[in-house]
This record gives sequence, structure tokens and C-alpha cells, in this order.
Amino acid sequence: MKCNVGKKDRAIRLVVAALFAVLVIAGVVTGTGAVVLGVLAVVLAVTGVTRSCPLYIPLNIDTSEKE
Repeated sequence: MKCNVGKKDRAIRLVVAALFAVLVIAGVVTGTGAVVLGVLAVVLAVTGVTRSCPLYIPLNIDTSEKE
């Protein structure tokens, strides 16, 4: 896949994913909210690490730096 996530976007995604994971693991959020935050944490972490966001493709968004 084409990289369409820039440095700032990537950093924000990884920080938010870590925050969501901590909230779920610490038990601050439970039940359905924990499941939703857990799924969001995984999605944000994966898109941050791979630097590719499938949702950006149909929306024609590209936050990566142009060379």
C-alpha cells in the first residue's frame, strides 16, 4: 500500500493508541467502551506503524511529505 500518513499524523496516532490501550489495561474503561477503545487502539497502532490509512484513499487525503 502507498504511504499516505505523515510524521505528525503518525505520532498522533501512536500516542492516542497508547493512551487508549493504557485506559483499557488499567481498567479505567470497562465493558463495551473498553472493547471500542481496544479496537480503535489496534487500528490506530497498525495504521501508524504501516504509515498507510485505507480510509484516506477514497477521501483522497495524503498527509505524507512529498519528496
